Amino acid sequence: MSMGRRTPGDPSRRPLPRQVWDDQPASILLPTVGFSRAVELLKAGQLVAFPTDTVYGVGAVLWDRQAIRKLYEAKLRSAEKAIPVLLAAAVDLSLVARDLSQSALRLAERFWPGPLTLVVPRALAVPDEVTAGGASVAVRVPDHELARALIRAAGAPLAATSANISGQPSPVTAQEVAAQLGSRIPLVLDGGPCPGGIASTIVDLTGSAPAILRPGPVSITEILSALD
Repeated sequence: MSMGRRTPGDPSRRPLPRQVWDDQPASILLPTVGFSRAVELLKAGQLVAFPTDTVYGVGAVLWDRQAIRKLYEAKLRSAEKAIPVLLAAAVDLSLVARDLSQSALRLAERFWPGPLTLVVPRALAVPDEVTAGGASVAVRVPDHELARALIRAAGAPLAATSANISGQPSPVTAQEVAAQLGSRIPLVLDGGPCPGGIASTIVDLTGSAPAILRPGPVSITEILSALD
């Protein structure tokens, strides 16, 4: 999805640095032995893959611009494509968004934690690298305790997207993540198969009326019912 284009002269248009990958495959660790390591890596500006209620995601601390650049590079993701943000709880929405509509607040209350991503006006503190220089940000709270615990322990929202090479199938197991990202990330937290297996519904709330940008587990009927 696109959440805005960069404008000429925007410093975020600078080319992403080329990441040099080592030959070490990503470690796949169970949360009982790998959780603390995952938190250490995130705080050190590294990338970590982890399960959510939909598919496996790969993320970086939201406020770490260099880590976000690594995220684009690892996924071979175009710098023109924004990256969603994952929160530990709906009360954290004000960290990344502003001027929230009643529609946004209703949908967050109804469907979070859950597989619904809301596109809302970004807070000024959100890095341009996350929004592709646009005025909005995509946000959700995953319905997966391990993912939320990781966000809380990292002490910040995570810029996170599906743990795949851009354009390839979204992984639902740790082994599928490692098969795609290989040595491009240091760690995959293996929380078992994702229960959902389908990427979240995305609804844009920045216009005059809600617009579905990507169909998913939450239907348009459910969204309209919540807003009625």
